[in-house]
Amino acid sequence: MKRYNNIFPKIVEMDNLRLAYRNARKGKSYYEEVKIIDENPDYYLEQIQQMLISGNYKTSEYVIFKKNDKGKEREIYKLPFYPDRIVHWAIMLQIEHIFMQTFTDFTNASLKDRGIHRTLKQLDKALKDENNTEYCLKIDVKKFFPNINHDILKNLLRKKFKDKLLLELLDEIIDSVEGSKGVPIGNYLSQYFANFYLSYFDHWLKEEKKCKYVFRYMDDIVILDGDKNFLHNLKREIDEYLKVNLDLKVKENWQIFPTNVRGIDFVGYRVFRHYKLLRKSTYKRMKEKCKKLVKQDSLSFSNFCTVNSYVGWLKWCNSYDLSLKYINPLLIKEFEKNPNSKKVIENARN
Repeated sequence: MKRYNNIFPKIVEMDNLRLAYRNARKGKSYYEEVKIIDENPDYYLEQIQQMLISGNYKTSEYVIFKKNDKGKEREIYKLPFYPDRIVHWAIMLQIEHIFMQTFTDFTNASLKDRGIHRTLKQLDKALKDENNTEYCLKIDVKKFFPNINHDILKNLLRKKFKDKLLLELLDEIIDSVEGSKGVPIGNYLSQYFANFYLSYFDHWLKEEKKCKYVFRYMDDIVILDGDKNFLHNLKREIDEYLKVNLDLKVKENWQIFPTNVRGIDFVGYRVFRHYKLLRKSTYKRMKEKCKKLVKQDSLSFSNFCTVNSYVGWLKWCNSYDLSLKYINPLLIKEFEKNPNSKKVIENARN
């Protein structure tokens, strides 16, 4: 297995730091802290360069707040733009391609040019093979981000990198969260750490257990097979693998079921063999929101964006009746007041 070296010098190059700064500020140019850096970027980037080269860089104190994410309350960790977000970008500009080479093709969450719709396409294609997709094993990891073991993550990173200075920098970021477990939701690096933490498990499923159809969206995993007994045995082996190798557990709500009888509830949709529906909880939220909005004289910008996001969700599933009943009346009403909305309405009707 190839291990990579001499990465840290590339991270601290001024050209890399300038690019990291430009990427980190996208969509944040109105932040006061970003405006301060914008006045003299090279001055602040040279400060970051010296922090990194001298080994004096320490992760800033997190601002921690709770966010309700589709019924789940999550702790979100936020770091300052300077120096932390710039540092994270500088690191990822040099190691992202190495992580991507490690990930399997079915790893899709929080990755460039991958995502929900790529997962849906892969699942659709697999379900055409009826003999080998008769049954589904659906699992997710219990409290995944808070339970990522720091020591195990560091050891996994040492399988891929041998650059001492890079590893010291990554260790400092990992240990910036108190305790021996957990990577913070909200950190740019965390989404890659989390995917990487499960990457060798992914390879174990494909290469050792010979699973033909596996789909992972962060800690949500779907495995399809034609043999129900194989999936039951595999579930027991997964429990053992995760416990021994990653100090993780599967959530108690795991299921094995026939795909022809019910849809696969995954990445926001219920996926059947020949069609897709919006997830029931998403449908209920959309219905209640649209009922409230249709009573208003006009949509605010934020509400119009919400409706437009529903349009984006619905266009990927069989949703003609839903669009006709809930979305189109809102968009038509808005178009009467704002003719520039025509393009959005046409997309909804299509």
